[in-house]
Amino acid sequence: MPHTKYAIEGILFDLDGTLMDTASDFVTVVHQMLSDDKLPLMDASIIRNNVSAGSRRLVELAYQLEPGTDDVEHHRNRLLDYYDRLIKQSDRSNPAKLYPGMHTLLDELDNKGIPWGIVTNKPEPYAHILVEQSQLMQRCHTLICPENVSQAKPSPESLLLASKQAKCSPEATVYVGDHERDIIAGKRAGMFTVTAHYGYITPREQPFSWQADLDIQNADELLPWLNTHHWQIPANR
Repeated sequence: MPHTKYAIEGILFDLDGTLMDTASDFVTVVHQMLSDDKLPLMDASIIRNNVSAGSRRLVELAYQLEPGTDDVEHHRNRLLDYYDRLIKQSDRSNPAKLYPGMHTLLDELDNKGIPWGIVTNKPEPYAHILVEQSQLMQRCHTLICPENVSQAKPSPESLLLASKQAKCSPEATVYVGDHERDIIAGKRAGMFTVTAHYGYITPREQPFSWQADLDIQNADELLPWLNTHHWQIPANR
């Protein structure tokens, strides 16, 4: 791990596979679609590993489709419809939840007055539902979705907007994500980047090659690392 001391004004998280484990909802949805179509179920681990690749990739794998075809869009729309109905059920079995260690980290950030937020490529309606259900909406200082910007990640636009809303300077902001586009976006924004290896990363990916500033295997590794650096409440808060 780097030994340089950093002044940290704020922390931003990707949502799926970084802040929250949302894979169980996608496993339920994909299996329900395949079951309704009387097709063999896909291995849950394949679904989990590809959540961060997006809904199109999930239906390409589930239905063995070539990217960019009309069938992909048809089944993607079906998946989003199934997903929308599922996540609105707050009493569903095995719902999305914070990763182990995240509760403690967020409590510590709140106690120190350090702003934190979420920057995701997940469509806004779904992101808001999950954050509300986790009782985080009133705590996070910013929640940026693709609808809020002209270009989603890997463009840095969403990260720069989030740091502006949280009143943090980008160079004193940490961004944590589990996909290469997260690290690219973070670097382009001039932020300190962290790869969450515990997230949705396929066996063929090589996350160390993304060259984040820090790599963590578990979410609970982040707070001890942060505590070795200088917490700095933004001056304009």
